[in-house]
Amino acid sequence: MKIGASDYDGTLFRQRTIAAEDVAGVKAWRAAGHKFGVVSGRDYGMLMPQLKYYGIESDYAVCNNGGIICRADGTALWQGEIPHNVLAAMVKEPAVRRSFHFAFSALDKTYLYHEREGSWIMREAQEWNFTIVKIKEEDIMNLPQIHQFCLGFPQASEADEVSAIINEKYGDVVEAYPNGCSVDIVPRGVSKKQGIEMLVQLMHWQEPEVYAIGDETNDLPMLEAFQGFTVDTARKAIQEKARAVYPSVGGMLLANL
Repeated sequence: MKIGASDYDGTLFRQRTIAAEDVAGVKAWRAAGHKFGVVSGRDYGMLMPQLKYYGIESDYAVCNNGGIICRADGTALWQGEIPHNVLAAMVKEPAVRRSFHFAFSALDKTYLYHEREGSWIMREAQEWNFTIVKIKEEDIMNLPQIHQFCLGFPQASEADEVSAIINEKYGDVVEAYPNGCSVDIVPRGVSKKQGIEMLVQLMHWQEPEVYAIGDETNDLPMLEAFQGFTVDTARKAIQEKARAVYPSVGGMLLANL
């Protein structure tokens, strides 16, 4: 068995669309009997409507950087957890407070506050009919199980800086991944690599070959673990970590049928 594992933003979803060649590549891959899914920093509810809209069918979804693992129909197989007291402490950090928003990912919705000009959370949620619940800071301790905490900044360099601060101060409990202009914070030990490995166990797939492709820093755990690939629009630093560079996800899948 072969498993295609594609990042979404910047990899499968580029220039605000999914190209026809990518749709064709996924169809050919699955028609050959292989599995395909997206391994993304996004919430399941923000990801799957877009895949459906562009005609991408999948067999699973590893969302929130491995924070939650789902069957294609949305059934959650596993969910991580960030302690509420750690969430409450992180939002008080001066560097964190520069974020456009504080977004807390739960099983079936996202909780949002500290939303400022430049935030893209509500715009995306309204476009794709995803549930957002607005809260206040004092509500954090009463949230349900949260498996990812997301921040957003004007520049990728600022996301890198804040990720380093979070990892230095809270690294015994969480891991912060810079993802373009976003910072995705998940429980320690959670990553796209871990998400794929746990998916394989939960689905009882026997010794599959994993074909991972991504374009950003948060993709490196899976690219390094599975000798993965990248796209030609990725930064040079990411391309240097990849086994090969392809013009598209569809191109990678067709080349490895």
